[in-house]
Amino acid sequence: MKAFILERYGKQRALRLADLPRPELRDGEVLVEVHAAGVNLLDAKIRNGEFKPILPYRLPLVLGHDVAGVVVQVGPQVRQFKIGDEVYARADDFRIGTFAEFVPVRESSLAPKPRGLSMVEAASIPLVGLTAWQALVEQGGLRQGQKVFIQAGSGGVGSFAIQLAKHLGASVATTAGAASAQAMRTLGADLAIDYRTQDFETQLRGYDLVLHSQDSKALEKSLRVLKPGGKLISISGPPDPAFAKGSKAPGIVRLLLRLISAGVRRRAKGLGVGYSFLFMRAERSQLREISRLMDARAIRPVVDKVFPFEATNEALAYVESGRAKGKVVIQLK
Repeated sequence: MKAFILERYGKQRALRLADLPRPELRDGEVLVEVHAAGVNLLDAKIRNGEFKPILPYRLPLVLGHDVAGVVVQVGPQVRQFKIGDEVYARADDFRIGTFAEFVPVRESSLAPKPRGLSMVEAASIPLVGLTAWQALVEQGGLRQGQKVFIQAGSGGVGSFAIQLAKHLGASVATTAGAASAQAMRTLGADLAIDYRTQDFETQLRGYDLVLHSQDSKALEKSLRVLKPGGKLISISGPPDPAFAKGSKAPGIVRLLLRLISAGVRRRAKGLGVGYSFLFMRAERSQLREISRLMDARAIRPVVDKVFPFEATNEALAYVESGRAKGKVVIQLK
């Protein structure tokens, strides 16, 4: 099969198109023929070597976390899928590899593709959808009438999270460029703050939840817009003790992960708010819930740009540039 492989870690290092054998299935896996693959900033960060301590992949490595496609082979102990099923998923850690013609996916991570979505649209959903769900629903417990601040609303996670939060009945604030303000309101944001000309800390007060995805300066400000008892959930770090405990990293790395978040956790405690780090995981049951919302048109996909498979490196560079408004997808079929 054709696949784009990472041979050595390095910033902006190009992936190499190579011929590889079809992956062999393990118990409980299916083989998916990839029709489209979402591209995420996580892919660039892994390529750059930023996750080596906590995700010690062996090289060469096929990158890619999001997939939409068709089941072409079913492994032992698989019960819920058959050959020909249209599916989508966030591939599991240490079994990623959707920048390829075929990828193995655990049955427990796979869901039927939403009926009303194309393969390209479906491939844009899993990682950002599961991230938003696990942040807002699972960890955040967001309820009707609460206020949530979602940073970077025009990004992949932000554009999905705004819609999910509005569906849950929350009041939503976000940051975006002035040119994107109307698009943010169309998605459901009640307040769109221009990050170039406005300081969100002066605009927001008494928020129940913050979904943080930016730098440490924005994190410090975000802690101060929360009301007592509010929660900040970060998808950009620093990792917290709960993540360190659950990671497969060596003991010394887990200790360091605890230490690097000590300062922000101490400041959060002083303000009477909570801090936690989220590194999303593949989860079939949540993906099925997301499918239900997509089929009901409660949430719509936001796709910025589609690249052909041959332009995978260009797609990755575009995501890393920060210019994408919504998701970037590679199309194979």
